[in-house]
Amino acid sequence: MTRTTVPPVACLGEPRLTAGFAEYGRLDRDAHDDVHGPLDPMEADQLLRLVEEITLKGKGGAGFPFARKLRAVLESCERQDLPAVVVVNATEGEPASWKDKVLLTRAPHLILDGAALAAYALDADEIVIGVADDGIGAQSLTDALTERRMPAPTSVVTVPHRFISGEGGALVQGINGLPHIPPGQKRRSSDSGVHGLPTLLSNAETYAQLAVAARLGPYAYAEVGTADEPGTVLLTVTGAAARPAVVECATGTPLRDILDLCEAPDGPGVLTGGYHGRWITAEAADRAEVSRAGLSAVGGALGAGILIPLGADTCPLGEAAQVVRYLAGESAGQCGPCRMGLPDLARAVDLAVAGSAAPDIVRAAAGMVKGRGACSHPDGTARFAVSALEVFADDLVRHATGEGCGRRVRGVLGLPGGPDPTPRTLTVDWSRCDGHGLCAHVVPEFIRLDGNGFPAFPPTPVPTWLQDGARKAVKVCPELALRLQS
Repeated sequence: MTRTTVPPVACLGEPRLTAGFAEYGRLDRDAHDDVHGPLDPMEADQLLRLVEEITLKGKGGAGFPFARKLRAVLESCERQDLPAVVVVNATEGEPASWKDKVLLTRAPHLILDGAALAAYALDADEIVIGVADDGIGAQSLTDALTERRMPAPTSVVTVPHRFISGEGGALVQGINGLPHIPPGQKRRSSDSGVHGLPTLLSNAETYAQLAVAARLGPYAYAEVGTADEPGTVLLTVTGAAARPAVVECATGTPLRDILDLCEAPDGPGVLTGGYHGRWITAEAADRAEVSRAGLSAVGGALGAGILIPLGADTCPLGEAAQVVRYLAGESAGQCGPCRMGLPDLARAVDLAVAGSAAPDIVRAAAGMVKGRGACSHPDGTARFAVSALEVFADDLVRHATGEGCGRRVRGVLGLPGGPDPTPRTLTVDWSRCDGHGLCAHVVPEFIRLDGNGFPAFPPTPVPTWLQDGARKAVKVCPELALRLQS
């Protein structure tokens, strides 16, 4: 599955978000109205009551209650006497996720319906929809906007297709004309978001679910799913699955049913929730249910609705190490946990997988970044890395011998080509190196000195935001021993 090919769609049970896909493919306005029917606007108190009754939570990964966001924006508008802005996050920076792109390309009016409901209830001044610059979905969304009237001026903003560009604060920064990275300090968009106004920010699927719930009402909406998490959910199933797809199912559906539908092979484990999610064993996958509570009960996470099963011939630790390197390179590099902590974590994972260090080095590196970043990126990366060590502990023992597990790294986790189209690595000509140590002083985030005073660094590409430092390290090497090469 390439980055320009939207995967097939499947459904277990009666479709809601994916209703009409089989008949129409993409639903234009006429097809949308035929499938879903009319939608009346709602006042703020009505909308609040609806989302509270269905316990609607964000579908972008964090699972934050939508009612709390909506109430916070309402209170902020009243307190500051300012108008609101509604923002739809359809950037989907997670490389392994496709569910929002399916909605953009095939059901854009459901997303617009939800945004319109929120904008009407808030009497918002503006609606902004953020999409990635990968060319998937933007035209479909623009076409849909020409087919209807929205309750407030609506614009589509493109952002770089990077992992951190999908973070809420990064999207607000980009809309405001600033770099598309998370702000250097945590702040609530409900207080000050787009143009400094109170901003309701949520994921594309969340707004689509809102549109479905407004039509059905709370009781009919809760006829499927679990009591605590009613309704359906979209899942992206990729990895070693023979039939990768975006699947709609009711919450509470056995995870095994989803994996069987997509013909996932028996393997050592499944990544749940995406790159900021958690691994679970094959045994746990057999007894898990698709919901936040159900996956959490077996050590997994629903996260951004991503399931990546591994095949029996794949090295899970090698796959995980690739992702940790990618996440270290995808950070904004603007605070200590990202700039220094994540490269340290990537180095630690590489050493543990190579059998050159004990697993404790990974846990120590992960502990140094938890809870200290300006956004959730360090926490999510640490969670992913530690989860891999715990779930694949037996493989780690085999790697500790230096011989490895005997399986190949096949790149099945959906990684793109990498944050840098021309990745560069550092090498040392040991016949020249005299251990001056200047290079480690120039770029300490990547180069360390070993016990004998010689440079040590992971055999991984230098993160893009450290390449200038690496070039300087090469230039200051008095023996011309250090090299930066493609």
